[in-house]
Amino acid sequence: MSTSSTVDRAFRAALYDATDAGLDTGASLLAADPAADAELARRGEEFVATAWRRGWQPADVVRIVGRELDDVHVRLVSALIRAQGPHDDRPRGPRWQAQLDALSTEPAPRADRFSYVTAVLELYRLLLRLPALEPLDEAVTPSPGAGDPRPESRMLGRIRALLAKAEATGFPEEAEALSAKAQELMARHSVDEALLAARAPSAETPDACRIGVEPPYEQAKAVLLDAVAGANHCRAVWNEPLGFSTVVGFATDLEAVELLYTSLLVQATTAMTKAEAAQRAGGRKRTKTFRQSFLAAYAHRVGTRLAAAAESQVSDDLLPVLASRAVAVTDRTDRLFPETTTTRLRGVSDAAGWEEGARAADDAQVGTHPRLP
Repeated sequence: MSTSSTVDRAFRAALYDATDAGLDTGASLLAADPAADAELARRGEEFVATAWRRGWQPADVVRIVGRELDDVHVRLVSALIRAQGPHDDRPRGPRWQAQLDALSTEPAPRADRFSYVTAVLELYRLLLRLPALEPLDEAVTPSPGAGDPRPESRMLGRIRALLAKAEATGFPEEAEALSAKAQELMARHSVDEALLAARAPSAETPDACRIGVEPPYEQAKAVLLDAVAGANHCRAVWNEPLGFSTVVGFATDLEAVELLYTSLLVQATTAMTKAEAAQRAGGRKRTKTFRQSFLAAYAHRVGTRLAAAAESQVSDDLLPVLASRAVAVTDRTDRLFPETTTTRLRGVSDAAGWEEGARAADDAQVGTHPRLP
């Protein structure tokens, strides 16, 4: 029997039959035919290429595999994505390449052949059933010789490094100093970009990216991301079933949203843990409702602070370019998502959690932008 025939029979049993018995049958066929491995891998690369055609990106696929399956499947799909890369015939931008660079290089464990091919088939089942997503076509980096199109990325690297140190240190004073420096650089970066856009208009159009909104308390985290996006001239649309928000905006604003959202989320988690410890010390048992209410209040209050800061720091000479960019972002969002719905935030019923979350938001390092000259 040919290796292709073995794979076809295994797929008919395991991928198109959702039962455990079908999975076991397919895995048994593959486990008995090691020569089928090359064809099995080739089929996996085809599943990955199909995911790209359906609007998925590397980070999206890794994220959904991590949500639905286990670490072994994440390693398997990372290897598939890396293997498919040289055969990808579409031009990709820097965001795509960054996602490829972030892929795990750890090989999947192969304790025994049956377990290995079972994990492969479980992964392929998921890839086969991925729904179509809105295509996020990214601007491609200019060809060599055109010059560095984004020299400011070096500053963003410094900001990321500072925030990483702030989140890792166990000393509050050091964390505050590092966050303050990061916010200073972020403000300078934003001002430089705004002035450049005002003085030398270009053909740049809004980009879009997907940012994971991980459990638990996804609703409150999605609200926080929406607030950060709005304050940075972006729009966010949450996909609850798939665990991400799509953020639409100009490239530098998207980078600011990712950095600030991540930093605020870390700060919120740290503050929530501290608030829970204080509540327990006082003899009160904290619950899931406390944490949900804490994060909801944090998101609401931080959103208010960010909106006020954004409004107060915009000078009159920047209003026309911001208005033009806002129209472009809205148009791109409406084309990507012609139909959206609103949802009510659930589980916000703990007064102590709300009060502690609001207090933590008041203490959060959100930064302010200096007024433009």
